Amino acid sequence: MPLSEQEIVRRESLTKLRNLGINPYPADAFKTTSSVKKVITDFEELEGKEVILAGRMMSRRIMGSASFAELKDASGRMQIYVNRDELCPGEDKTMYNEVFKKLLDIGDIIGIKGTVFKTKVGEKSVSVNQLTLLSKALRPLPIVKVDAEGKTHDAFSDAEMRYRQRYVDLIVNDHVKETFIKRTKITNTIRQFFNDRGYLEVETPILQPIPGGAAARPFVTHHNALDMPLYLRIANELYLKRLIVGGFDGVYEFSKDFRNEGMDRTHNPEFTVMELYVAYKDYHWMMEMTEQLLEKVAIESNGKTEVQIGKNTVNFKAPYARVPILEAIKIHTGFDVAGMNEEELREVCKKVGIETDETMGVGKMIDELFGEKCEHHYIQPTFITDYPKEMSPLCKEHRDNPSLTERFELMVNGKELANAYTELNDPIDQLARFQDQLSLSEKGDDEAMFIDKDFVRALEYGMPPTSGIGIGIDRLVMFMTNNLSIQEVLFFPQMKPEKKVPEMGPDEKVVFDLLKSSSPVELNALKGQTGLSNKKWDFAIKSLTKHKLAKVEKTEEGLFVELL
Repeated sequence: MPLSEQEIVRRESLTKLRNLGINPYPADAFKTTSSVKKVITDFEELEGKEVILAGRMMSRRIMGSASFAELKDASGRMQIYVNRDELCPGEDKTMYNEVFKKLLDIGDIIGIKGTVFKTKVGEKSVSVNQLTLLSKALRPLPIVKVDAEGKTHDAFSDAEMRYRQRYVDLIVNDHVKETFIKRTKITNTIRQFFNDRGYLEVETPILQPIPGGAAARPFVTHHNALDMPLYLRIANELYLKRLIVGGFDGVYEFSKDFRNEGMDRTHNPEFTVMELYVAYKDYHWMMEMTEQLLEKVAIESNGKTEVQIGKNTVNFKAPYARVPILEAIKIHTGFDVAGMNEEELREVCKKVGIETDETMGVGKMIDELFGEKCEHHYIQPTFITDYPKEMSPLCKEHRDNPSLTERFELMVNGKELANAYTELNDPIDQLARFQDQLSLSEKGDDEAMFIDKDFVRALEYGMPPTSGIGIGIDRLVMFMTNNLSIQEVLFFPQMKPEKKVPEMGPDEKVVFDLLKSSSPVELNALKGQTGLSNKKWDFAIKSLTKHKLAKVEKTEEGLFVELL
């Protein structure tokens, strides 16, 4: 792909820097003595003292023999002041006149040494007396501008570009970094909560000979040396329960799981789950523990138990409501499905407008009924309890009703956040449940569980009464950061292959680059930004729309050009 005009200029600057004897990518370590945040926070202590900082130059205002620039490091942004005679005290003014003014660009990473001071208008700054180029940026950053009325222009806001180029997103959109800092705070809070209770963090296999622990379609690969198929794990449950068999009283793992299924705003094929298993406990104990954990997470990450999720205010303060799943279906559909067989359930699904097929058993149809007709009603944290046995092949039979199991799912903001059981530890019952899953698989259910004979063997050695839970970390972070898309809380979400851009002439490239930094944009405004003649503009925009790289749409506000 041809380089843009800005990219060409930056490469020319790179050559000129080297000709001046300046290495644009030095290998030496650059030792800093402070950070932007520390200088601003401890200004009274540091005023008049020398500091060494490093970061990215985000803006620059050249004013003859003195200039201002904005330096951004991992902790924040601040102003720096560059005076020609202070930077170049001798006869040679090249460092200021040539390097700083002409050969450095927005986005370059620099190191500075200087004195902390406050400008006449009261802005905390650093007066630079030494400047080192640490890395030359060859691509221009999107320049986000805020006008006098507080309106943002040219924001790097296109979702696909932000997710595909997360490194740029993190540079120019400061709030994005805050989301991921909070994500780490959330996982650290959970770790501390469990560690304080003596539970052990462990690691279990990602490549598994049998994908167990959940009903989901796995990714399949092949191990050449062993000449056998392997699966990316869909859950780590069965391995963690093997550790309970082995004598650990409490184990947990933050696991990357993989499911070869659909993608949407709340699902990514690679996702993070925290699973915990504790011996000698049941699902009633696990409900109380979950309330304590999530209340603590909310307070640690947001300072209070109330969290805003979209238009809803959700309160994670314990206790949470408890509603049996069959009761929920009765409340929201008017049908009492308890004890119904497949044909009766199929008829209920038909009456409420849910499509079914022959591969769906009792469990799958009840799951569909709850998911379609009930789930969205539960905004405040609610434990949905006591699932039918057909839905829960790894869960212990309910102590009061043999057709149910001791299971709960925690619903928050109309979505499942956690799934927990009193774990099945009867090896004979477990084998029978696996065999029922096999019959579903033979009927065509590609999400039915495999039979894991080694897990059954482990149970035959004896597993103590145990309760386990899985909490979706990505979804929990979405809730705690008020993000409605899972892609916002994953550094690098899965994306479709990037479209191959055909070769473009210089005029098309000018228009395309402007659209990459801001899209959609009003047609005449875009034309003005390009500086192209009418003839060149017409050719460029027609070429981009012909190759389906951009489209022109008429709205009530006028004609707009949008990148496809």
